[in-house]
Amino acid sequence: MKTILHTAESRGHANHGWLNSYHSFSFANYHNPERMNFGVLRVLNDDTVSGGQGFGQHPHKNMEIISIPLKGDLEHKDSMGNTTVIKQGDVQVMSAGTGVFHSEYNKNKNEEVKFLQIWVLPKTQNVSPRYDQISTRDLATKNSFYQILSPEKTDNGVWIHQDAWFSLGDFETGITSTYTLNNNSNGLYMFVLEGDITIEDQILKRRDALGIWNTDQIKVTANLPSKLLLMEVPMS
Repeated sequence: MKTILHTAESRGHANHGWLNSYHSFSFANYHNPERMNFGVLRVLNDDTVSGGQGFGQHPHKNMEIISIPLKGDLEHKDSMGNTTVIKQGDVQVMSAGTGVFHSEYNKNKNEEVKFLQIWVLPKTQNVSPRYDQISTRDLATKNSFYQILSPEKTDNGVWIHQDAWFSLGDFETGITSTYTLNNNSNGLYMFVLEGDITIEDQILKRRDALGIWNTDQIKVTANLPSKLLLMEVPMS
């Protein structure tokens, strides 16, 4: 088993006034040659957007883009004709493929919106652009991991053009849960949304992350009420 620890304080940071963003991997003006990616996981941005503000229309190509709102309402518009609002409990995916333009704005003028923006490198280039979003509320289970993303169209959660699986966990104090990889050659990148957890003897606090590979199973113990995002991705 191999591991890499990324503490919350070690992330890149950019505060543009309307946008306060923490970067787990190199992004925009934050460049760290030792933090370019974790396998095909290329971007994990922890964004807070002020009321009524947002990202104007901009292009993407050949990237699987996943948004997970943590607070507030995020409005999405794209060149495929979609206009939607996603909120806490939703997961959004956009396969940029051959190219797409989109914008993201805080729907509310008097309340900030918080969300995770995640980019995954696709295994197939130049696919037709597509958009999807779901509510995870019917998938959610207490004290165990529940899947929110996979490579399969008929599986739980949204799907992407990559052999990746994402799961969320919401654990009470003292609960231990085991996660078994879908593919033993994949790695796991675990990001603590809230709380305090122990993974394989490593204590992680809010917004800390741990990458693990060369294993087929891990155990997670909640030291406090905790929420965790687990991303299983190919390492190459």
